[in-house]
Amino acid sequence: MEKNPYVQREALRKVLSRLKKYRVLIALSILFAAVTVALTLYVPVLVGDTIDMIVGPGDVNFTGIASSLVQIAIIVCVTALLQWLMNTINNKITFQVVRDVRSEAFRKLQILPLKYLDAHSHGEIVSRVIADVDQFADGLLMGFTQLFTGVLTILGTLFFMLSIHAGITLVVVLLTPISLFVASFIARRTYAMFKLQSETRGEQTALIDEMIGNQKVVQAFSHEDEALEKFDEINERLTKYSLRATFFSSITNPATRFVNSVVYAGVGLTGALVAIAGAITVGDLTCLLSYANQYTKPFNEISGVVTELQNALACAGRIFELIEEEPQIPEKENAVELTDVKGNVSLTDVEFSYDPKRPLIRNFNLSVKPGQRVAIVGPTGCGKTTVINLLMRFYDVQGGCIRVEGEDIREVTRRSLRSGYGMVLQETWLKAGTIRENILMGCPDATEEEMIAAAKASHAHGFIRRLPQGYDTVITEDGGSLSQGQKQLLCIARVMLCRPPMLILDEATSSIDTRTELKVQEAFARLMQGRTSFIVAHRLSTIREADVILVMRDGNIIEQGNHESLLAKGGFYAELYNSQFAH
Repeated sequence: MEKNPYVQREALRKVLSRLKKYRVLIALSILFAAVTVALTLYVPVLVGDTIDMIVGPGDVNFTGIASSLVQIAIIVCVTALLQWLMNTINNKITFQVVRDVRSEAFRKLQILPLKYLDAHSHGEIVSRVIADVDQFADGLLMGFTQLFTGVLTILGTLFFMLSIHAGITLVVVLLTPISLFVASFIARRTYAMFKLQSETRGEQTALIDEMIGNQKVVQAFSHEDEALEKFDEINERLTKYSLRATFFSSITNPATRFVNSVVYAGVGLTGALVAIAGAITVGDLTCLLSYANQYTKPFNEISGVVTELQNALACAGRIFELIEEEPQIPEKENAVELTDVKGNVSLTDVEFSYDPKRPLIRNFNLSVKPGQRVAIVGPTGCGKTTVINLLMRFYDVQGGCIRVEGEDIREVTRRSLRSGYGMVLQETWLKAGTIRENILMGCPDATEEEMIAAAKASHAHGFIRRLPQGYDTVITEDGGSLSQGQKQLLCIARVMLCRPPMLILDEATSSIDTRTELKVQEAFARLMQGRTSFIVAHRLSTIREADVILVMRDGNIIEQGNHESLLAKGGFYAELYNSQFAH
């Protein structure tokens, strides 16, 4: 709880730093607010003068009253115009800042290390970028719209009241700290509750995202009750934090209204006594009572703004946490561009672990020549996919080095390194759009004939042709009605169109039926001619033609050779192979 004020101040400082580029618009908004307040506060003066023109029966200055009414009408019109302009500027500032913050967050996601994305649920990240930024926008807009005007109204009212009677103004000033104390007391407790509310909302979003995305698995394992129980627990916490936050924020207005009533009563009582003594006129008293209302009204608005700002700053804090996360290791200024990649890859004394307490890959050595097909096999968790992550530099090695064409991959640009690989994973990824757009993603300049040839090579052309609009059929990001096998064939077609110098196939045919798999393997064989290939497979039948088979266990290469030599050795590989074909 002691850290909350500091966290709040830090969040506010970061918001203000992003407002600097819009200081001209902010200055205009403050100017319009000042003029609006000045004109609004001048109206009671005119009303007071008008009342004083009504002295008694037969003694009424109708010309003066008419003139005052015309002035009031002009002031109202000008004030309305300035308020509209001020609100337009405030909207522009708010949503441009929100655009900047959201863009900053999304850009950060592109350079965050893979370990951050692996450690945080997608739903929680989405909640920060979407829901939290929306909440931040609401608070910021209210702050701009009401905070400036409210503060200026308070200062302006005191000035006008002082010009009428200093003693009555002193009464107002002496009662003001009570309202400020009440608002500050409540605001400090509100921030903590809104922060907990925001965090729990992110947790809930993550769970819903997880459950919806994996509903088949949930139902298959009859996990509905457990999922519902967890949801109810999070929902209960969210309700509790929301109620507390709402309670503290809701008592702000009644509390300040009570104080405001005290201020109004103080002005009315002292003003009446001063008027009876003849120090001020009835019109002056009317003017002072109007100012008392106008003086206290901003306190209600500001207290509401402060409450909303607590919520906004809590949400801003969460989005700034994401923005300020440590990015992936930046590329060196003199990073090399890989241009002529033939497929020479070497791993020397490579060491890596996700958890320092649990070593995974140790003293890993491998030398691959252009055109070689390297298969990596082994039990689950032995480090097969980790090797792929290291080759692509999704993770950096913690010891040793990986070289491509003699260059340490830490010394080359990530873009040029990754463009040298074509990658097909077990987990398919398709974007929302047409089949054509998905295949052309890696090679947008390809001709129609080249695209169709790639689709035919991957055996995807047949089912694409049967779709309602063929290659122009629109699919959703999860592939829509396409089967897992069909989605994987599209991913394979995409790689075949790129024709990269090196291939990574991580369980690339796992979702394809055996008959289609044989055809795709033939296509891959043609594609891999002259290309360095890394194949991760559980189905050992798919890697019999590999030049080198690496058998991994506990992060180490325990066997190495081709299919025949490893079978003849009768070791771990032979045991794995025979277990798959045991009758």
